[in-house]
Amino acid sequence: MDDLYRDYILEHYRRPPNFGVLEGANASHEGANPLCGDRITLQLRLADGKIAGVGFTGRGCAISQASASLLTDEVKGKPVVDASALTSQDVLDLLGIDISPARLKCALLSLETLQHALMDAGQPAAAQPAA
Repeated sequence: MDDLYRDYILEHYRRPPNFGVLEGANASHEGANPLCGDRITLQLRLADGKIAGVGFTGRGCAISQASASLLTDEVKGKPVVDASALTSQDVLDLLGIDISPARLKCALLSLETLQHALMDAGQPAAAQPAA
């Protein structure tokens, strides 16, 4: 089963469906993990209380980039209030594998970046911190 999840993560790392600059974005944030060099810039198009569009660019390890890909798939089309309520455990569940403490910041960089993008856009802050 672990091999299946590893393949799933590698597929999102190699071919992330929402990778690229989002035209018409009205919210954006760049997140970084200085310990390992992972970087993600998340762009959102917010309209009518929903995430109408989402894209990301970045570089880093397979875990950070796959996490961003999976998270962008998860929030696309969702109400902003639902996206802002996502927790660290939600992201870990999307990844579907055990993450070591050393890789936890890699896995949660996308969630932290999403939360900052929403706050920068004046959206409600999440009730729970990312990590």
